[in-house]
Amino acid sequence: MKLRARLFIALQHMLPQHFLSKMMWRLTRCEYKWLLKITLPLFIRLFKVNMDEAKNPDWKSYSSFNNFFTRELKQEAREISKDKNSIASPVDGAVSQLGKINADLIFQAKGHAYSLTQLLGDREDLAKKFKNGQFNTIYLAPKDYHRIHMPVDGILLEMIHVPGELFSVNPTTVENVPALFARNERVVCMFDTPAGPMAMILVGAIFVGSIETVWHGEVTPPTAKEIRNWKYDEQELSYNKGEEMGRFNMGSTVILLHANKKMDWDIELKAEQVVRLGETIGHIK
Repeated sequence: MKLRARLFIALQHMLPQHFLSKMMWRLTRCEYKWLLKITLPLFIRLFKVNMDEAKNPDWKSYSSFNNFFTRELKQEAREISKDKNSIASPVDGAVSQLGKINADLIFQAKGHAYSLTQLLGDREDLAKKFKNGQFNTIYLAPKDYHRIHMPVDGILLEMIHVPGELFSVNPTTVENVPALFARNERVVCMFDTPAGPMAMILVGAIFVGSIETVWHGEVTPPTAKEIRNWKYDEQELSYNKGEEMGRFNMGSTVILLHANKKMDWDIELKAEQVVRLGETIGHIK
């Protein structure tokens, strides 16, 4: 590990991650016009945000930084794959890693893997559905659209909030912090789909302590000391491919898990590839 990376990782271990994320939560909801006039144009230039794609392209009209960050896209800005057997990208982002789950191990980066069971909140009953299955980890950069959509039609069965740490999920941290995604706070959403069981895991990160879903609202904060779960299997909450299912208030990572026998990732999809909401990333067999 290079010295710069060592210092960056060491700093994250030392910082009060949840306290800083709590302060960021408050700051990004401030409605001080003078602050927005400074931060929004700077953020747009620094991260090269394409405001032409936004349903509301006028940055001056946003009431807070979080409203801007979770901005809605124009309907025509993204096309959802119409092939009924396709699996669509749930977000704008870049593929961190993808492929086959090796029994209970998911590949994180060179020299690092993490436990499927641990990722799912130590739920053996859920992990067994995905052992030797498929995974896809997609990282959202600050410039990306931060709403999350359904990759396939699905019926919501359960949601699990797993408290944890809030390390950054940028490439440097992913490459150097063991079991990062199974250590960070996360929200696990379980669905029944035409591709079989599917888990969408919304991973938190430093300054990203807020994750919400359309059926629940804000799941975190507040964080919790114990794992929480909600059952929906008797409520018939169904969502169509391309329909919004949640959002990150600030950016992070989505991990998709599928059972192996009913789907394959697109043969041309590879690590570090940029993907856009709605484009085909896999196929139902």
